[in-house]
Amino acid sequence: MEHQDPNHEVRGTGEPLLLVHGTGSSLHAWDPVVERLAAHRTVIAVDLPGFGASPPLTVSGPPPTPAGFAAVLTDFLGRLGYRTAHIAGNSVGGWTALEMAKLGAARSVVALSPAGLWARRTPLYDVISFRGTRLLCRLLDPLLPALLARPVRRRLIFSQFIARPERVPPAAAVEIARAFGRSPGFDAHLDATIPQRFVGGRSIGVPVSVAFGGKDRVLLRHQARRCDQLPPQTSWLELPGCGHLPTYDDPELVAEVILGGSKVPEVPAACP
Repeated sequence: MEHQDPNHEVRGTGEPLLLVHGTGSSLHAWDPVVERLAAHRTVIAVDLPGFGASPPLTVSGPPPTPAGFAAVLTDFLGRLGYRTAHIAGNSVGGWTALEMAKLGAARSVVALSPAGLWARRTPLYDVISFRGTRLLCRLLDPLLPALLARPVRRRLIFSQFIARPERVPPAAAVEIARAFGRSPGFDAHLDATIPQRFVGGRSIGVPVSVAFGGKDRVLLRHQARRCDQLPPQTSWLELPGCGHLPTYDDPELVAEVILGGSKVPEVPAACP
């Protein structure tokens, strides 16, 4: 059976580090931290199926859920010559990283504002937020370069997802918004993922770090930060001043957390 690898970029040397973006995003979400990480790791930034420049999954393939993405990326790592890798993911990418750890494909996991840590299914607040943002990005698509040229407008459009939108360069802001609006796999992925949550992670044996932005306005503390399915060695961190997508808010801190995530803490920080 012939496989089509997802769109990806590789740079740096050292142990492999796979970077997995969230719903409606692309591998460019990691642009602010890639060079910092590539100084220490072989960094593999990937577009999930149906996002960025990767084609959607076929009807006969895995479902477009975190577990389905995990199966695809585990096979992809194998074709690159890696049985395992360190894995860092944001939002649904963090959930996917945890699913890969369940499959035995992770050397360590750093989950930045991971989705899936809710009681039963995706909170309605998040469903409305993601569908509303996608609609807005689609409606404004032709106007985005002009709209996002000014910091005050970037703040208006991105403030729910990024704590400091003025730090996002205008061209990068346009790419972020267009990825959200144009991703062909967005709706099928969201529909398939809404009824689910992350389960079965208690037996994960590798280091796991979960880091939420102190200003995450997407995954609210009382709705989406349960730890009952995570392994006991999970270390909980807060990224001060960061939003749901923290790479532009504080790239130095995010890179430090990702690089430090391969170590098992002597005393893991307790679940908040």
